[in-house]
This record gives sequence, C-alpha cells and structure tokens, in this order.
Amino acid sequence: MTPPGHLLLLLLLPVAASQTPAGSCSGCGPLSLPLLAGLVVADAVLSLLIVGVVFVCMRPHSRPAQEDGRIYINMPGRG
Repeated sequence: MTPPGHLLLLLLLPVAASQTPAGSCSGCGPLSLPLLAGLVVADAVLSLLIVGVVFVCMRPHSRPAQEDGRIYINMPGRG
C-alpha cells in the first residue's frame, strides 16, 4: 500500500495532466516497441532484485551453539 502522501499525489496526477495544453509536448506519443520492452524488462529485473534482497534479509540466521549443554525450556533462543 502506498503512504498517504503518495496516494494524494496519485490522485492529483490526472488533474495536473488535464491542465497541460494539448500542443505543449513535442515528440510525445506512443512508445516504440523496443523501448517499451526494455522498460518492462527493467521493471521485472528490479522487482526480482527487491524480492531477492528481502528474501536474503529475512531468512533465519544460524542459532548459536549452547555453551553449557543445558536445555532451557522457558527461555526463547536457548533451546
């Protein structure tokens, strides 16, 4: 979910777009197929990179070895 500030920006974006004159953009138009394909591939790579970083950061770390050999039942992380 987007933060509230970003949500307001997304809601106001069509209003700002409707305020621009029609002839103010030279060379605007549909994107070429190679450019569009490159943007889709770049988005997919970035998404996979983010998922990979989150996966690496969230994996469980190895547990430290117990020093005294006792079993601690009511102490989390000790047994």
